Amino acid sequence: MIRNQFKDIKGGSELAMLAAPTQEELGQLKKAVSIMTPAEREGADNLTDEQIQRIAADAEVDPANFAIFINGFALYCKRVS
Repeated sequence: MIRNQFKDIKGGSELAMLAAPTQEELGQLKKAVSIMTPAEREGADNLTDEQIQRIAADAEVDPANFAIFINGFALYCKRVS
């Protein structure tokens, strides 16, 4: 329901994805985070695009979905701090 409310061409569905991930998306995120090094986890808000792609490839998850979650986390961290 939440995701349908944000469907548009302006990227609103990405925000909805962060608020209400599907079971599959959440599983992929958990899988990717589980293989990250402690340093990558600690500095997740500063990962480069290349690092995100490498982690996604190593975890065999959708790189676009993983990037959306990492970018959302980075935005959250920068807003809070």
